[in-house]
Amino acid sequence: MSKKYFGTDGIRGRVGEYPITPDFMLKLGWAAGMAFRKMGACKVLVGKDTRISGYMFESALEAGLTSAGADVMLLGPMPTPAIAYLSRTFQAEAGIVISASHNPHDDNGIKFFSGKGTKLPDELELMIEELLDTPMTVVESSKIGKVSRINDASGRYIEFCKSSVPTGTSFSGLKIVIDCAHGATYKVAPSVFRELGADVVVLSAQPNGLNINDNCGSTHMGPLQAAVLAEHADLGIAFDGDGDRVLMVDHTGAIVDGDDLLFIIARDLHERGKLQGGVVGTLMSNLGLELALADLSIPFVRANVGDRYVIAELQERNWLIGGENSGHVVCFNHTTTGDAIIAALQVLMALKKRNEGLAQTRQALRKCPQVLINVRFGGGESPLEHPAVKEASARVTQAMAGRGRVLLRKSGTEPLVRVMVEGEDEAQVRGYAEELAKLVTEVSA
Repeated sequence: MSKKYFGTDGIRGRVGEYPITPDFMLKLGWAAGMAFRKMGACKVLVGKDTRISGYMFESALEAGLTSAGADVMLLGPMPTPAIAYLSRTFQAEAGIVISASHNPHDDNGIKFFSGKGTKLPDELELMIEELLDTPMTVVESSKIGKVSRINDASGRYIEFCKSSVPTGTSFSGLKIVIDCAHGATYKVAPSVFRELGADVVVLSAQPNGLNINDNCGSTHMGPLQAAVLAEHADLGIAFDGDGDRVLMVDHTGAIVDGDDLLFIIARDLHERGKLQGGVVGTLMSNLGLELALADLSIPFVRANVGDRYVIAELQERNWLIGGENSGHVVCFNHTTTGDAIIAALQVLMALKKRNEGLAQTRQALRKCPQVLINVRFGGGESPLEHPAVKEASARVTQAMAGRGRVLLRKSGTEPLVRVMVEGEDEAQVRGYAEELAKLVTEVSA
């Protein structure tokens, strides 16, 4: 059954445009409260990032939840993975995050976590959607929910992050630049790394409600690259607005993406005999990651793009490590969802154990050239179903003999076919990509 409101990562859109409106959030809070109450007594944690509309939506959700008889515990601005963690430790029925992640301030959205700190199951999301289409009611006055604020939420989460590295770990002597994207990590991230002994230079940690992700953070790496060079730092760490994505910069200013970080963490666990299975990437993970892991005899599988699908694959296989090149990195040996701070700490631990810098330790992963061409088509039958396209794709795949790959997929938001080819020879890869793109264009005409 298809969903009306929920996408792959909650509900998201432009503030003031349906469904990202105060009246919808009131109804959503009520519907969620009614659904969670079916499990018994209901306690729901609510956190948010730093965008200005979070105050408005927090109030609306609070009213809706309490009208359904749910007790609400407010966390204030906190990273998304912190809400997942605190939902477990407070034994809540659910956690709600008001955030649009890496989007600009004029977007917002809602993410839900179960009481176990995981994504909501489909059946619960469908139950909430069904309730949204029914008249809103209010429980009798004696059963209206209560609201409280958790004042030590930041301290609890800081200690949780620090617990993901061995007791006594010190990063003394390491100079790090941290870009907090004027987002939800602006308080906790600097504290975590400073309390573990690092010399920390902080960028973009003065949120004003409008500057979240604005030319900063993991979607705009230029300022961090410049600061790492200017400060002669060992490395830089960039978070996104809600703290579930992380990218890094080495001492030369080069960007280290999610594929690199995933490899560094997985190799470290493998060398310590703690990997448990293999690694989950996505359809967009660079072929170089797959080949580098194969050289270590580490299994690798690809999920659909989106951390929801990475997490589902990890759960299905009972593996520990997965992620996306965009910087979502999931470490199931420490937490239940993508957590940027914890992922960064695992990378620092791996560097410390190898006594290497980030530039040196990433060299074992040689990225394959990747060419992506977007081809517009006018609707109707998908060009991907055309026999000529299928035949050409199979032929190119066979010609690369396991040292390259082809990915043809439709965009989920535009009438585009994305033609992606990657392999070890850049000229060959570009030639194949242009050949396939031309064919897709011809069959779409």
